[in-house]
Amino acid sequence: MTATGMYTPKPGAAPLGRMIATQAVLETKMLLRNGEQLLLTVVIPTLVLVLFSSVDIIDTDEGKAVDFLTPGVLALAVMSTAFTGQAIATGFERRYGVLKRLASSPLPRWGLMTAKTASVLVTEILQVILLTVIAFALGWSPHGNPLSVLLLLILGTAAFSGLGLLMAGTLKAEATLAAANLVFLLLLVSGGVMVPLSKFPSGAQDVLGLLPITALSDGLRDVLQHGAGVPWGDLGTLAVWAVAGLALAGRFFRWE
Repeated sequence: MTATGMYTPKPGAAPLGRMIATQAVLETKMLLRNGEQLLLTVVIPTLVLVLFSSVDIIDTDEGKAVDFLTPGVLALAVMSTAFTGQAIATGFERRYGVLKRLASSPLPRWGLMTAKTASVLVTEILQVILLTVIAFALGWSPHGNPLSVLLLLILGTAAFSGLGLLMAGTLKAEATLAAANLVFLLLLVSGGVMVPLSKFPSGAQDVLGLLPITALSDGLRDVLQHGAGVPWGDLGTLAVWAVAGLALAGRFFRWE
């Protein structure tokens, strides 16, 4: 305490940017220390890539299996982190009152969501690096414009993040756990990740083609495997899901 009666350092909230950065680091550490989250975000995508690239189990039409599988596994990694992992973690934080307490801190609610989003992006960067290294070791030969890939990954992250937060903010934690894992498994099989969409009946193809995981995996495959330009159709589908999911999450998310 100084001679003028003022406390040193002056008490008060830290700058907003520092609060968001600190919370993002904490969120990332908690995610990477969670065994279940690591199973979803790292182990399962890696096993899918290595196993089905090395063993001739799935008919991937033309070309090497790794060239077909890698874009789908990258899409799977985005879904596992931005949707499944975030939904489960946020759902239980809401149940145990963590979100309620954080919402009463100097960090604004939108700042908390920004920190969670930053944590998801950091985790995805680590996933992409790991999966890319493994894919190259398996003989992957990518093509296309990296900017198109980046756009797809960003919009895919926004779409799955909005849906994950919507689920976590409206359902009970146990229901979120069950539903998020069920959706993950269903989309792993039917979202064009491992099995080409052409293998499904024509009626099912029309429906499955509207899903965000299908748009993301097909868009990445068009660019990375076939060297296509900007996949506007897939980007448009992901943008619709992103806007709808984030808007609904913002409208119906319950903090208690």
